[in-house]
Amino acid sequence: MTEVLIDSIGQHGDGIAEIGGERVFVPFTLPGERVEIARDGERGTLISIIAPSAERAEPISPYFGTCGGCSLQHLNRETYASFKRGLVEIALQHAEVETVVQPLIDATGAGRRRATLHVRKTGAGYMRAKSHEVLDIDACPILVPTLSKHAPRIARALQPLAGDCDVSFTLTDTGIDLSIKSERKLKSVALAEFARAQKLARLTFNGDAVYMARAPAVKMGKALVEIPPASFLQATAAAEETLARLVSEGAGKVKSVADLFSGVGPFALRLAEGARVFAADSDRAGIAALVKAVNHVQGLKPVEAKVRDLFRDPLAPIELNPFDAVVFDPPRAGAEAQAKELARSTVKTVVAVSCEPKTFARDAAILIAGGYRLASVVPVDQFAWSTHVEVVGVFRR
Repeated sequence: MTEVLIDSIGQHGDGIAEIGGERVFVPFTLPGERVEIARDGERGTLISIIAPSAERAEPISPYFGTCGGCSLQHLNRETYASFKRGLVEIALQHAEVETVVQPLIDATGAGRRRATLHVRKTGAGYMRAKSHEVLDIDACPILVPTLSKHAPRIARALQPLAGDCDVSFTLTDTGIDLSIKSERKLKSVALAEFARAQKLARLTFNGDAVYMARAPAVKMGKALVEIPPASFLQATAAAEETLARLVSEGAGKVKSVADLFSGVGPFALRLAEGARVFAADSDRAGIAALVKAVNHVQGLKPVEAKVRDLFRDPLAPIELNPFDAVVFDPPRAGAEAQAKELARSTVKTVVAVSCEPKTFARDAAILIAGGYRLASVVPVDQFAWSTHVEVVGVFRR
């Protein structure tokens, strides 16, 4: 055993101590704490806390420290918010982008409406920390109450039928949407009976919808959008609302907007309440859902939606220039190719939404090199007690 002083927190949430000039990463510790650890190379396992930090908080989950899901429940609210804001600040510093990052906005809301549980003979839950073993859970406090209460029970009930599998839950406005990935070959009749007994809205098995009592749908602005089985949806409803508000405020009062990497349209449908919108995404089913939603709602400006791979085929300046503003919200890889085209355009306002600060910073540097000014950067928290953070940046010419 070794007694050490924790002097900082790393980007993955681990406390950092220095032993003989070498850094050792110790999960679940805080700066200023004196702790006893078992060292294994550059990793340390916390054995006991000799002198706790005043910034330490009581975890909200009885599984914290054992479950591999959350890593920051031992931080108090102020330290937690500062840590997440710092993730964005550090990413921008590394990309040599100078700006002031605004305080973190809490958009965790009622909890996550999406979760994936692993099902084994030993139970159903998340993976144990640093392990391939499943931790059986009865509830999860970071989920919306309906999923926290019912998801573990439904997942366990599925094991005799589907065996070892992964089960993804999405709570929509019309009920629970369940997606199963399993190596077993199962009859649709048996799955449909299970779904009916559990009162599910839809059940998808290895990508195929085998049961649907009602289409899983989510209200986005004025429209009700039916969510395809594999399409993206923000983890919390509060985050979707918050991001959409920041996007709308950033775009301002404009007549035309391009929404790139639009998905099923959480931004496009709200932007269309005041502007003509062009939406593009490689998700064919998502674009079809957006078009259907537009066709079934009144009071929107025209929305044109196209299937397009923006990684391989980004919009060129000649296509971008007619728009007053452009919004992009890419996957974690960022929008490097599209940012380069925007840098060559004459678009006055660009609003960038990102779930990865490092690629956001890279794309921001590209836009700034192309003549844009980074007007604001806002971090948004929807993944409670994790090291993930959303970013919204507004760029203007």
